[in-house]
Amino acid sequence: MDIQLGNPNSLYLLALVAIGLGLTAWATVARRRAVRRFASTNLSKRLLPSGNSSRQWVSALLVSISLALLAIALTDIRWGKAWHEVPQKGIEVMFVLDVSRSMLAEDATPNRLTRAKQQIKDMIDEMAGDRVGLLVFAGETRQSVPLTSHYEDFKQTLDSVGPHTVRSGGSRLGDALEAASNGFLSKTNDHKAIVVFTDGEDQESNPVEVAKQLYADKGIRIFTVGLGDMDQGARVPESEDGRGGYVKYQGQQVWSRMNGQVLEEIAADTNGAYIPAGTRRVNMRDVYHNYVANIEQTEFETAKINSYIARFQWFAVPALALLLLEVYLSTRPAKPTAEVLPDTKPAGRSMRQAA
Repeated sequence: MDIQLGNPNSLYLLALVAIGLGLTAWATVARRRAVRRFASTNLSKRLLPSGNSSRQWVSALLVSISLALLAIALTDIRWGKAWHEVPQKGIEVMFVLDVSRSMLAEDATPNRLTRAKQQIKDMIDEMAGDRVGLLVFAGETRQSVPLTSHYEDFKQTLDSVGPHTVRSGGSRLGDALEAASNGFLSKTNDHKAIVVFTDGEDQESNPVEVAKQLYADKGIRIFTVGLGDMDQGARVPESEDGRGGYVKYQGQQVWSRMNGQVLEEIAADTNGAYIPAGTRRVNMRDVYHNYVANIEQTEFETAKINSYIARFQWFAVPALALLLLEVYLSTRPAKPTAEVLPDTKPAGRSMRQAA
């Protein structure tokens, strides 16, 4: 049987139930030994009637079994599958990631590209129902992930992209914005956003003019995240693993600095927002909720989801019944037992009667 546990951490409660039952058994045995050590046999029977002992064991077992069933119910146990129609509502977000060689600069640790990937994942983790796509660019553009709601598949592809994903180097942000706008599934305006992660370097692709046109024609809002140091910058590694030295031009090492001005203009002209991340760690969860999530949502087509059926009630209901049974048994008056009294007749009287 294919079983799924939504909250497997609750299984540790079973160990606590077992420990509790063991302590109850130890305490019961220790109490009986202590009474027998300091009381006579007749007094021990009065202090520890056999009926009371049985009742205590039944009560302990009922409570333990009930707690064990509740622990299993808390794991959100599921088995069996059923199809459900789920209405979807959200926005379409196209992530545009710069994978040019300058994104390998290490002024943002471990480098700009890795930092950008983590920031994208942080935003994805806050989404519920939004469609996301991924387009990477350098000297050319490539749509790596069409718009989808499968976030885990998106993350796996995101991890695999880099400078090797595109054939030509450079950085043409304007071309990337145009290609990203063509990747949206819905042809209506609004509920669309492009989120760009780049150091802002561009090779005459007119990104500001392209962004203005996209906003005017399609209502696409663009949010830009700038990575890298704006002042000193950093050297550009030759290879992705950082082992091939640094890029040189005419015998001099090439230094890359973030160009925040063009990114700020793009965001301002499209009613978006510019996040100058630089070399700092930015809370992208707040960026999503404060900016991107404010875009008007739209209804997507209903999705059919084959999901596991929750079965926690199969354990919660018997657990409650056992607890009620334990309360009834523990509060029910015990049946009176015949008390054996010792013979208290004087010895002298018995002798006279015998005479």
